[in-house]
Amino acid sequence: MKKILPCLAVAAGILLAGAGHAADDSACAKAAADKKLAGAAKTSFMKKCEKDATASCDKAAAEKKLAGAAKNSFTKKCVADTGPAAS
Repeated sequence: MKKILPCLAVAAGILLAGAGHAADDSACAKAAADKKLAGAAKTSFMKKCEKDATASCDKAAAEKKLAGAAKNSFTKKCVADTGPAAS
């Protein structure tokens, strides 16, 4: 059983890693596009949005008691899905 859990976590990480892969596909990028931001305003918005989303998702991962690859995978997907809703 101890050998299966790390393998499952790695498999889940590999499967979900593509979810937040491209920054342009993130909820933050979509929100920036909706607001028609460009240049420094877009860069600033994206940094704050992704920082806020990451903090929120890290908190959710801690509540679920995730660690290692499972936490990383969960956080990436959560950030991509959540974006400005976390701020």
